[in-house]
Amino acid sequence: MNRLQQITRALFISGVIFFIGITGYMVIEKWNFLDAAYMTAITLSTVGFMEVHKISSGGRIFTIIMIFAGVGYFLYIAGVIIQSIVEGEMQSLLGRKRLDKKISKLKNHYIVCGYGRIGRVLCQLIREETNDIVVIEQDNSLVDILVKDKIHYLQGDAADEEILLKAGVKNASFLVAALGTDTANVFLVLTARQVNPDIFIMARASNPDVRSKLMVAGANLVESPYDTGAVSMGLKLLRPSVSNFLDVALSRKRDAIQIEELFVPKSSKYTNIALKDSGIRQDFNLIIISIKKTSGEMLFNPHFETLIEPGDTVIVMGKTPDLRKFAKAINPEKK
Repeated sequence: MNRLQQITRALFISGVIFFIGITGYMVIEKWNFLDAAYMTAITLSTVGFMEVHKISSGGRIFTIIMIFAGVGYFLYIAGVIIQSIVEGEMQSLLGRKRLDKKISKLKNHYIVCGYGRIGRVLCQLIREETNDIVVIEQDNSLVDILVKDKIHYLQGDAADEEILLKAGVKNASFLVAALGTDTANVFLVLTARQVNPDIFIMARASNPDVRSKLMVAGANLVESPYDTGAVSMGLKLLRPSVSNFLDVALSRKRDAIQIEELFVPKSSKYTNIALKDSGIRQDFNLIIISIKKTSGEMLFNPHFETLIEPGDTVIVMGKTPDLRKFAKAINPEKK
């Protein structure tokens, strides 16, 4: 029985008892409605006021019954309240333990520190690829939003090493520092880099002057939402067609043209095969925009004789279903 049902049941019982009391006094003592209601109220509440009229033996027996009914009712209400509190605390405690257990089992996951406007949008994008995300948020008012969004979360200071360890920073592959201030992000990056030297850290910078500090602290990539937003606005003004194409290509709509990057493992059947012999264009209706080599060199519009080597990252463009088919073909072991 949920809380609303318990409250409804309690109100119904109280109404029934009160109605019985009024009816009893009106029938047994022949009192009017107001006197009967007053007598019922002081009897059920056990306040000990004097009777409004002289009461008969039958009325006294009825009063004794009403007193026991009132005491029993209030004990029932107290039990409902205590049960509700205990069950709520137990559910919260058990839910937190289950969530902590799930987080402790995550491997190669994403840790997003800060669930403000930027952090929330970022998590929505990441969840299109994986649900292995842990959000660290200190603001208690955002916890309900995290629960509603069904995100694994921890509440606390993201720069606290203990919280980072609880989020599985040693087993995580990526960490995003999207806290509200640059100072907090710098300290977070320093802490995370010390705990896990191999993790990829992307940090948010509101002030351009902080970019170098974040890089020195250990960030692999620093982004400024304001700079990115300004560039996007400028591109829409100066090159609207290019901007529209990029919006479509980078959108996550199923039927839209998208740009995707796919890693080529050693076990892939496409390793050491020239583009002309790979059949990517014919079999999947995809366009290869670029190939990023293991050395970091980016080959734009690669020649048809270019070899796809182990460790390369192939950047392709096409429709979502075709991209998914190619992703399975190029790395069938990846889930």
